Amino acid sequence: MSTKYKFRNPEQLYFVSFAVVNWIDLFIRNEYKDIMLDSWRHCQANKGLEIFGWCIMSSHAHMIIGTHGEKLEDIMRDMKKHTSLALKAAIKNHPGESRREWMLWMMERAGKENSQNLNFQLWQQDNHPIELFDQKILHQKLNYIHNNPVVAGIVERPEDYLYSSAKDYCGLKGLIEITMAAPMIL
Repeated sequence: MSTKYKFRNPEQLYFVSFAVVNWIDLFIRNEYKDIMLDSWRHCQANKGLEIFGWCIMSSHAHMIIGTHGEKLEDIMRDMKKHTSLALKAAIKNHPGESRREWMLWMMERAGKENSQNLNFQLWQQDNHPIELFDQKILHQKLNYIHNNPVVAGIVERPEDYLYSSAKDYCGLKGLIEITMAAPMIL
């Protein structure tokens, strides 16, 4: 197993990305994105998760995170496990989900191919944590996160995308509480 992507220093912030198996565009429904936000709020309130930046795209999410509680790898493991179960149930129970059978089949197939799962896998295996060891890298990743919806052609300005912390960094109120990163010192 590779050791390149690991949470090594509990005092540092990390840029993480996690994607749905086969890059399925799961998060086209706000109800599914809201499951993610609720899970993050729970982790903030009960596990010590600190969120400095975030964005949920159609098939993946990016975050800049730290902790003042549990280990980041434990928080991420628990969050992905919980959201996998909650999203699976939401897909099954959504009355208008036209892609239900296909998505569940893809996730079941991915689970059967991975010996670490029991016949179902929603998330790709890794989070690719990248340690943010200085302000320059932190702000580079924060800009990357916030510009993701712009590059994808969803919005013209980062702060116009609802499911991102870009609003917070523009002085507006976002959907979840975040810890603001210190301004870049030139």
